[in-house]
Amino acid sequence: MALPSYLFRLQTEGTCTVWLDGAEFEVERGDLLLLKPGSSYELKIGGKSPKIASGDFYLFCKGEWIDEWWNRSQKPVKIRIEPNETVLSLWRQIIKETRRLDEENVELTEYLLRALCLALERAIADTQSSSHRLYTAVKMKQFIEEHAQTTFMIKDVAAHARLSVSRASHFFKESYGKTIMQYALEVRLSGAMERMKHTSMTIEQIADTCGFGSYTYFHRVFKKRYGMSPTSFRKKERRLR
Repeated sequence: MALPSYLFRLQTEGTCTVWLDGAEFEVERGDLLLLKPGSSYELKIGGKSPKIASGDFYLFCKGEWIDEWWNRSQKPVKIRIEPNETVLSLWRQIIKETRRLDEENVELTEYLLRALCLALERAIADTQSSSHRLYTAVKMKQFIEEHAQTTFMIKDVAAHARLSVSRASHFFKESYGKTIMQYALEVRLSGAMERMKHTSMTIEQIADTCGFGSYTYFHRVFKKRYGMSPTSFRKKERRLR
């Protein structure tokens, strides 16, 4: 059916299947649907887990303020959010108010609806911000892994992520619990160990091709990390074969 008004729907438990404008997709716990008037919408309870009861909060609404709020920014049709108590409390209060047996307080309902819209907008922004942060962290990590065997600087990682050097350094440490160069060293040491185990390259060649710059530096950091020199490590591995 074509919706005569806006529809907000939050899946609170279980799953269901939705047909929207000819497309079918599953809706799971935490999925928020924001649909505008005229959208072709049909709901089927059950989805992937028909044995789990499907629960949801839904709300049909319309009006000038809702039109203005909707047009402020592009709204996602479907997005996974972490329902917080502010959103749930406001939604429950609206449901309670609209189901009153005595006369509904329309003015109160309108204020609650505005508060709910703004709370949903914040929840969406928080979700999108978290997704962007994860993407940026992974992007930096992949750059380091791809360039660990060459000489690069922190500013190169920062430029790749489109961050300042200080922001990139802080962000990577916050995301992975180690600095950019600490992680680069881990990748280089891991690569060096694999070469010592499975190739006939000299220790000097391994140091050079794994991005250490010099054998002296490679020897120092390897012994500090593993408690033995690279040469001793290789001899030990060969004895175990």
